[in-house]
Amino acid sequence: MEIELLRNAELFAELDDGELAAVAEICTIQKFKSAGFIFREGEPGSRLFIIASGEVRISRDIPGSGEEALAVLKPRSCFGEMAVFAKSERSTDAIANTDCTLVAMTRSDFELLLDFNRELAYKTLWSVVHLLSRRLRTANDNLRSFLAMSMF
Repeated sequence: MEIELLRNAELFAELDDGELAAVAEICTIQKFKSAGFIFREGEPGSRLFIIASGEVRISRDIPGSGEEALAVLKPRSCFGEMAVFAKSERSTDAIANTDCTLVAMTRSDFELLLDFNRELAYKTLWSVVHLLSRRLRTANDNLRSFLAMSMF
């Protein structure tokens, strides 16, 4: 299951079968019940995740307003990679929107894999660039729409 899931995940879509098998070796399966926290804003980021089944809500707690959902992610979506690559704290909460099964990779295992396989590292890091660029473009578009609406 993991290799097929990895093959269809944007982060690993460019990898060949051998590279996918190497990535699958460092993966673990984690299950979360609906409404369970996968991680909380401010925690150290040590894992990235790919959704095998279910949905994950990415949100922030806004003081005085409560939870603001930023995105609801579906199967094959990757999340949690920003804190892993930047070695920083989590910038949002990730909450199981439904019962879900996740494929997880630790930062240390992922870095070790990239260190020993330059071609896999090259392909994966370019995929990260594309993923983050797309997310930044979406955030810019959303901000532009919000600012345009608030002017009226």
